Amino acid sequence: MSGQGAPDLTVTGSGLRVAVIAGSWHQEITEAMINGAAETLSDACADFKIYRVAGAFELPLAAQTALQNGYDAAVCLGVIVRGGTPHFDYVCDAVTAGLTRVQLDSGKPVGFGVLTVDNEQQAFDRSGLPGSKESKGKEAAEAALHLAVTCRDIA
Repeated sequence: MSGQGAPDLTVTGSGLRVAVIAGSWHQEITEAMINGAAETLSDACADFKIYRVAGAFELPLAAQTALQNGYDAAVCLGVIVRGGTPHFDYVCDAVTAGLTRVQLDSGKPVGFGVLTVDNEQQAFDRSGLPGSKESKGKEAAEAALHLAVTCRDIA
């Protein structure tokens, strides 16, 4: 499991505005990731709002729009489960490249909490639900906050 050896990225997010943007597929898993992100942002005293989009493919444009309209960071959450066609590969590549481009073009952090898994059990294991081994929503929020504070310190 990739969570072994995860760093402690806890920071104070006071004064930061964060958009949490989540896809709508695999609702139970996505809701758990949203809850993990929201708890992390709340604990860090960051101001945040949750937005829903249709699926993972829509995350880059929503993140770009949020960052262009006053948000300091975006936390993007979604679940993409491999199926029997190449669709999985196309969506995963597009979402990853899109969110990377948004982050670099805007100069603002994008927390990447998009699960790209072979089956729903792997997504469950990373969801933050009771019995899961990781909370990718929490980790994506921590990463976005940490990078926002680091970039602020560098500037």
